[in-house]
Amino acid sequence: MATFSTPQAARRLGVTAAALGQYIAAGKIPAPEIITVGGRRVYLWTERDIERTRKLLPKIKNGRKTRYQKKREAGPSKRKGR
Repeated sequence: MATFSTPQAARRLGVTAAALGQYIAAGKIPAPEIITVGGRRVYLWTERDIERTRKLLPKIKNGRKTRYQKKREAGPSKRKGR
């Protein structure tokens, strides 16, 4: 069974390794197996973990993008002097 590091898994998923780590920390995607190497915790991604995450990624919305979409849907701002 082949295993992948987080940067390798991120490349296969089309996201950054930092984003993948943030999604795991936020609980948006399940964490793969964790091993300790040289005192550091490292995720071991399997092909199955990557495919499961690939199915979840479209459901995870980018907060910044969503915020601006909500502003656009609410209509133009009503500032004085404009």
